[in-house]
Amino acid sequence: MNGAEAPRVPRHIAIVMDGNGRWAKARHRPRSFGHNAGRKAVREVVEGCLRQGVEALTVFAFSSENWQRPQDEVGALMELFLRALDKEVGELHGHGVRIRFIGDLGAFDTSLRQRMTHAMAHTAGNDKLQLNVAVNYGGRWDIVQATRKAAESVARGEFRADEIDEKLLGHWMSLAELPPLDLFIRTGGDLRISNFLLWQAAYAELYFTDTLWPDFDQTCLQQAIEEYARRERRFGRTGEQVTQAKA
Repeated sequence: MNGAEAPRVPRHIAIVMDGNGRWAKARHRPRSFGHNAGRKAVREVVEGCLRQGVEALTVFAFSSENWQRPQDEVGALMELFLRALDKEVGELHGHGVRIRFIGDLGAFDTSLRQRMTHAMAHTAGNDKLQLNVAVNYGGRWDIVQATRKAAESVARGEFRADEIDEKLLGHWMSLAELPPLDLFIRTGGDLRISNFLLWQAAYAELYFTDTLWPDFDQTCLQQAIEEYARRERRFGRTGEQVTQAKA
């Protein structure tokens, strides 16, 4: 780069993959057509993260609120998950991607849970990219389940209630063992985080784009990363303090 400082690359990226239905509607196709096209975008972004050296990618595939959608759409999504697990796991494994599913998996049928378990076990030894797929997940659920684990720990006498602080509670949150979330991307034009990674996104840089998810490719990802690199991350400090720390 002609001696210039290389752009900073986020260690951990999260994406709300929004816009599949609108993308399909614009083409006079059913929403399931858009969801299937969105699977290709996931493949694009995974490849982009591997190229960029991103350590972790967390995608919002199915929220705890998505059960409220029309039953035929939910059914199509479940079928898409099954096909994706059957077709994509081998390729992801070959690229050194470790797959993990986060959320309340107990709501899914046995066949789907078995495929999820197989995918996680099959790729458990990989370390090129941690791909976290959030299914039946909600940020509030995540905080509640961590709080329950903390309460159970107190009941067992492992900690006192007054010893539970942010750091200790964070130990029970999903993705606790991964780098902190750096960049939070939402496609599709809406400006909200929709109950995704509420705890983890506390200091993440937020990036919103009008691009619908099936059209989000490696160029779009690169633009988001470049915007991230231009931002000054202060974490409560002043800009002067950040500058002095870099000196």
